[in-house]
Amino acid sequence: MPTEGRLLNPVFDNRPMSRTERACRACGCPDLHRFLDLGETPLADRLLTSEWDCRAEPRFPLVVALCSECGLVQLTETVRPELLFADQYPYYSSVSRSVLDHAAANVASRLAERRLDRSSLVVEIGSNDGYLLRNYAAAGVTVLGVDPAEGPARAARAARIDTMAEFFTANLAHDIRQRRGEADIVHASNVLTHSDDLRGFVTGMSVLMKPDGVAVIEVPYLRDMVEGLQFDTIHHQHLCYFSLASLDRLLRGAGLFANRVERLAIHGGSLRVFAERREDRDASVTELLAQERDIGIGTRRYFAGMAADARRLRDELVTMIGDLRGSGHRIAAYGAAAKGAALLNACGLGRHHIDFVADLSTHKQGLLMPGVHLPIRPPEALFEERPDYTLLLAWNFADEILAQQGAYREAGGKFIVPLPRPSIL
Repeated sequence: MPTEGRLLNPVFDNRPMSRTERACRACGCPDLHRFLDLGETPLADRLLTSEWDCRAEPRFPLVVALCSECGLVQLTETVRPELLFADQYPYYSSVSRSVLDHAAANVASRLAERRLDRSSLVVEIGSNDGYLLRNYAAAGVTVLGVDPAEGPARAARAARIDTMAEFFTANLAHDIRQRRGEADIVHASNVLTHSDDLRGFVTGMSVLMKPDGVAVIEVPYLRDMVEGLQFDTIHHQHLCYFSLASLDRLLRGAGLFANRVERLAIHGGSLRVFAERREDRDASVTELLAQERDIGIGTRRYFAGMAADARRLRDELVTMIGDLRGSGHRIAAYGAAAKGAALLNACGLGRHHIDFVADLSTHKQGLLMPGVHLPIRPPEALFEERPDYTLLLAWNFADEILAQQGAYREAGGKFIVPLPRPSIL
């Protein structure tokens, strides 16, 4: 049932803060097979202030289901998007050097493929603080960002990236097309998973595109999530989890065709799909679709062991942390991102286990982690406090963080990598 609690913030009215989904978000099929229940958890990106009454922190069901018709994996509970993204959203993409480098390489490839100039238009949906579009702007290409999070949108505009602080819809796409023209490229990086109106979202992308335009879509890859036991990727912001097959079917419903796909290492494993109005599928798509059919990624069998495997992994991690703490070792954590909050809450790791969480983002420092209420401190705190072990919540950026924390490691500090099995570096 939807949670009826109320936040201590005047931006929200008396409408329920969530709703329970009874059908597939993509195809409308009512046959949803629930295969993973993580209980009621707080919002993973809703950081708390020291003045916040933690007893009023809302929690929502976190249940994952498979559509028997189209193979989409989705959450069965939808939290109001204003609560998830628009109010005090703490994620700024430019904080991570890995994300910046990934975006720059993406844009460099697109510029090499297409003849773009100031008369061209590139639109990014979910543009955050302008981390990707700044690369096009530097090349003299006209850009427009769309992002509902007010803080990141302000940061983008401060960097002279034209940005609309609005939720993307098909109606907004029509408005942009009328006022700004059609787009040569529409980027949607790690944002389609956030949409509670998938069909409207992809229709809007189609509306924006020139007849020969391309949509460049990045999503965390469902296969990597399952095979890597990345259950910390599951939180209320991520409403959907895509295979190539389910994404291909969704795009076709809007008259778009997945013509090329790339598998990426970022975020623990992602897909970059190139969608166009005309079907011209290359071998990368046909081969990956064939692989997915072979492993049965759209069937119940594929997900049958995930719940038990996730519980086993959780128990191993909790036992390791408990044993270290019981032996008198001090433990911190690194990474106040949503996946970090999801992992801590799923494992019940709070102040009895961990002293604090370090994070590079100044937008998060001084706040408290959701649910477990651990304080967030600057990365320098690791070297200053010298905890014996640090749980690497942001394991997807391990190389970047380990390099950043060279002094701490040289002083004897060790990192615990939680996935796919707990290990100590």
